Parts: sequence; structure tokens; C-alpha cells
Amino acid sequence: MSSLNIESEPSVVSLATSTPIRSVSDVAQLINTSSQKSHYARWIVFLALGGVFLDAYDLTTLSYGIDDVVREFHLTPTLTGVVASAIMVGTIIGNLLGGWLTDKYGRYSVFMADMLFFVISAIAAGLAPNVWVLIGARFLMGIGVGVDLPVAMAYLAEFSKFTGKANKASRVASWCPMWYAASTVCFLLIFGLYFLLPPQHIDWLWRASLLFGAVPALLIIAVRSRFMNESPLWAANQGDLNGAVRILKKSYGIEAHNALPEEVQSVQKPPKVSYRELFKAPYRQRTLVSSVMNVCVSFEYTAIAFFLPSILAQFLGAGVFETISASLGLNALFALTGGLLGMRLAWKFASRHVAIAGFALQFIALTILAITGHPTSTIAIVVAILMLGLWLFAEGFGPGAQIMVYPSLSYPTHIRATGVGFSRALSGIGSALALFILPILQAKFGTNMFWFVALSAALPIIFLLIIRFEPTAHDIDFEPGV
Repeated sequence: MSSLNIESEPSVVSLATSTPIRSVSDVAQLINTSSQKSHYARWIVFLALGGVFLDAYDLTTLSYGIDDVVREFHLTPTLTGVVASAIMVGTIIGNLLGGWLTDKYGRYSVFMADMLFFVISAIAAGLAPNVWVLIGARFLMGIGVGVDLPVAMAYLAEFSKFTGKANKASRVASWCPMWYAASTVCFLLIFGLYFLLPPQHIDWLWRASLLFGAVPALLIIAVRSRFMNESPLWAANQGDLNGAVRILKKSYGIEAHNALPEEVQSVQKPPKVSYRELFKAPYRQRTLVSSVMNVCVSFEYTAIAFFLPSILAQFLGAGVFETISASLGLNALFALTGGLLGMRLAWKFASRHVAIAGFALQFIALTILAITGHPTSTIAIVVAILMLGLWLFAEGFGPGAQIMVYPSLSYPTHIRATGVGFSRALSGIGSALALFILPILQAKFGTNMFWFVALSAALPIIFLLIIRFEPTAHDIDFEPGV
């Protein structure tokens, strides 16, 4: 009898000093109200952003190297298109697959498997002996990129408080400056290799930049066991409240206990993970506005970012060195600065208002670029470059940040990654459309193609004015019944 009392005493003390949890809402409330600073949770956020860095880096690497690839493998225009688009096709598949897998099987397992994708595909692409291996490696790389964004956004949203300086919106928006930081690192690497490589082996530049993509993924794999963990919200959503308790303790130092009766736990089933849920009330309108934003932003981004080197070459009559320098300067000075501002705006202002402001500035910049046409005078060239900078700045603080805030904070835990994956798949379709249509428009209309791109900045404003849902108004995981 006494031994029984001795064993029960620690349990009584533990229950008396910990918080009961019965649902996802309870877990969300504990995270939102916690006053403890969690270095562990910050590391998880940092590693998730490391995945975003890889996404952007891998999508940027061939923006300069494609000409060297064409020369080395003697590619036809058709095969050149296949090489350029292989990663985008893989991204679309990866988005749809990754979102569903992340919600079905958990954030941790999908994130770790995805890092292996990056390592294998980067090495295979960098050492590709022929064009078919390169196409296959770029396709696998695209799947890795597609899988990573849904899981990364889930981590950023679920290991953050809803309010405060480093809140959910701010951390999700941080994907944008990280994206531009990766693009800038890519340009810096190419810039450095341009001087380091012997002139007779300058064609190695594309291989070296692709191989470097394996390094950050290997670093993340090396530290995973110490810092990465499953999301406590996802664990609770699956009915694993004991797991959620353990993660809350390890990640936040929060003392909690499972207060759900055993007989209730035994009959509980995890919510169904399905893309159909995105089109049911109350999520249908959120899916619509997020979809329009993602398609239009990706179309715009591809028009400006992917064709930026050729646009600058036309404006400046520049060579390789000048084009790389100008691209690097524009990304660092305007895009990265805008992305950092976007994090602060996401913390203070409604996502919908920030997105509208960003799209409006982009529309102005694209309209002026269309009016300017092909600049010949010094003043016209300066205006054109400043408008490119304004577009990049507006992209960073506005649409670029908000296209992730919308899906990440519009859906509850059980379909969050699915919603992000669907939105990003549409984004990939928008990019693929741009890669197909824009060269045709550029050949036929020249700089007048900016009139068409300007329409993709105006369209989301209309939808945002009609559909007035605000994802930062309240915590979706703290809704009644969640």
C-alpha cells in the first residue's frame, strides 16, 4: 500500500503543476500564451528556413549556366526547354505530393526525407555526364523543392506564437527574404567562381554552383537529431496527446499532461487529409484568393526574375560581368530589403492590406516599364532600372511574403501543408506558363510585353477587394471545434 502511495505522489505533483490538454486548440493556446523564450523552437524555425534557402538556390542556379549547358551538350532548342522546365515540372508534382504527405505522415519525417532529395539531385546534376542525367536530376531536384515548401511553412506556422514580434505571420513571411538571400548567395557564388575558375574552364561554373546545393542539405541532416522535432499541433491533431506533451516540454519547456479519457482516445481518428477539404466551406474562398495570388505572382516573378539578366543586357548593352553585378545589386538592394520589411509589416499590419499595396506598386512599376519601352537615353535607362528595383522591393514586402502567409494561416493543422502545397503547385503552373508565353511575347512585342505582365499585378487586387478574408485576424488552430 505504501509503495503504491510513493509511486503515485510524483504523478499527483506533476498533474498539479502542469496544464491539461485535450485538443489541438489547447496546444495552440499553450504556445500562444507561453512566456518562456524557446531556443529549441527557434532552431527548428531556422532549419525550416534552411530548406527554403535550398529551394530558392536550386531554382536560381541555372539562370546563368543554361548557355554553358547548351554549348557543352550541343542542345537543340527543344532539349534546352526540357532542361529549363524539368525542375518546374518536378516542383508542381512535389508540391501536391509534399503537402499531402506532410499532413498525413508528419512534418519531421517528410522534412528529413526531403533533405536527401536535395543531396542526391544536386550531386547528380553537378556531375551529369549527359543531358538526360541532368534532366532527371533537375526533375528530382524540383520534387525536393516542391515537397519542402509545404513542410517548411507548416514548421514556421506551428512553432510560432500567433501574436507578438516573432509571430506566425512574421515568421512565415520570413520565407521571402530567405528566398532572396539564397538568390543573392547564388549570384555571389557565380560572381566568385567567375574570377576563380581558369578562363579555359569557365564552363565549369554551372556544375560547381549546382554541386554547392548539396552542402546546406548535408548540414541540416547532420544536426537533425539534436534540433528537429515533430510539430506538437500535428501530434495533437493525430490524437497523440502524449507526444504533444513531450514536444511541448522539449521545445518550449511547457509542462502539460494528457487530460483526455483513455476511452475517448481509443475511438478518436485523425482528421481526413484531402484536397477536397480546401474547396468546402469555410475554406473555399480562401483557396480561391490564395490560388489567384500564387498564379499571378509566379507569372510576374518569372517575367522579371528569370529574365532579369537578359532584360539588363538589353537595357545596358552589358556583358556577363556587368549583368551579374547588376543582378546581384538589384537583388541585395531592393528584393532582400523589401523582404526584410515584409517581415515587420506582417507583424504589424493586416496581410490583405500589405498584399494590395505591394500589387499596386508592382502595377505602377510594370506600367512605367511598358511606357519607357527600350530605353536609349541615360535618364530612361536609370528610370527603367529603378522600376525594376521598385518591382523587386514591392514583391519582397507585399505579394512575395503574403502568398505564403495566406495558405499557411488560412487552414488548420490537418490541411495546412495540403493548402500550401496546392497553392504552390498553381504557382508552378504560373511559372511554367510564363516560361512558355513570355519568350513569344518578348519576340513579338519586345518591352511592350510588360503591359501583359502588368495585368497579372492588377488581377489579384480585384480578388482581394472582393474576398475580404484576413488570415492574421485570429489563430485558425484556436477555432471552436478544432
